[in-house]
Amino acid sequence: MRIGILGSGDVAKALANGFVTVGHDVKMGSRSATNEKVLAWVKGAGPKASAGTFEDAARFGEIVLLCTLGSANESAIAMAKPENFAGKVVIDTTNPLDFSGGMPPKLAVSGNDSGGERVQRLLPGAHVVKAFNTVGNAFMFRPEFPGGPPDMFICGNDDSAKKRVTEVLNDFGWPTIDIGGIEGSRYLEAMCIVWVLCGGNWNQAFKMLRK
Repeated sequence: MRIGILGSGDVAKALANGFVTVGHDVKMGSRSATNEKVLAWVKGAGPKASAGTFEDAARFGEIVLLCTLGSANESAIAMAKPENFAGKVVIDTTNPLDFSGGMPPKLAVSGNDSGGERVQRLLPGAHVVKAFNTVGNAFMFRPEFPGGPPDMFICGNDDSAKKRVTEVLNDFGWPTIDIGGIEGSRYLEAMCIVWVLCGGNWNQAFKMLRK
């Protein structure tokens, strides 16, 4: 499968490495096709890895991951061109964090809206699924914890898209909990703040326990 990734930070690299490990072709996109960090990643990741612009990555991917800063989503999508996402599954890993008051951050979008919903409105022809936003990048691929694997919470409007994302998460070592439509991003993005407030060494993740 072809995977397009918008972003070049730690989250983008962690997920890109995971997709390469399980055998997918990955194009990592940034604002410049000659981004030195991305080219260095490509060199280390091997023949299934390639670099390009946001637009190149969006056009390349059968599944596209949004791994930019939440505050940069709108500009990154504009550069990638919304029509390049049409009909595709888009995994939104981002959180709309506001660091203007220092740590801990606050949500820049909350209440009756969310970053995930804004991404879906920016990409009306795509199937946006929120995932990977409630854990640190060090544990995004095949996480190991003494209490067993943590759970990944997802949401999105399209059931078939969520099924595809669940398959990805299975390959990445995650049991999945679907909380419903994309408006669930309001709660999953708030879970990111909970994750931060519980921080210390950041070796933590959420798990749903059932009886």
